[in-house]
Amino acid sequence: MSLFTRKVEHVPCTVEVSHRFEALHAHVRFNDGSTINPGDEVLVQGPPVLAAWGELVIEDRTAVITRATALERLWTRLTGDFEVMELCEFSFSEEITL
Repeated sequence: MSLFTRKVEHVPCTVEVSHRFEALHAHVRFNDGSTINPGDEVLVQGPPVLAAWGELVIEDRTAVITRATALERLWTRLTGDFEVMELCEFSFSEEITL
């Protein structure tokens, strides 16, 4: 792990997109057992995978993993909790706002 240099890896992956009543999800599984750490970026190569209603689509693709530097990983760990809390900013009220 480098302090200032990012490492790029090309790994085989399986993309699964479900658009069914019982399951609505999109998952990427790295076929070589690679794992993602805080601050890493993943880009799956190829066109978007689209599943029509009631379909489950599974495709083999290649993913590009850009590994975070040691400083980026530390920064992500330190600030990650604050970003998650932004997702929790919601309220319930009886008023209708336009």
